[in-house]
Amino acid sequence: IDIPRMADITKSMVKGAIDAFVKGDVELARVVILKDDEVDNLKDQIFRELLTYMISDPASIQRALALILVARNLERISDHATNIAEDVIYMIVGKDIRHHIEERKPS
Repeated sequence: IDIPRMADITKSMVKGAIDAFVKGDVELARVVILKDDEVDNLKDQIFRELLTYMISDPASIQRALALILVARNLERISDHATNIAEDVIYMIVGKDIRHHIEERKPS
């Protein structure tokens, strides 16, 4: 289960979002935003893996459910970091990129 990897990426996103805000760094904000898909994919992967464990061993349901909730909360934290990064871009460039995936990519 890739929860430690997911936690590391999320932690780097939070740090990057805060650094981008403090420094007014648009490129760092874009890097943070691009990591969000990786965290989303890990959450989905973790859910599938844990669901498989729960089906094969019903005794693991309680532990697996706790890990699913951890993964869900890490994904929410990464979403908040993404929101901060999007706000940084808006503050510096004056452009709202929240719903424009093509504009999230580095120039």
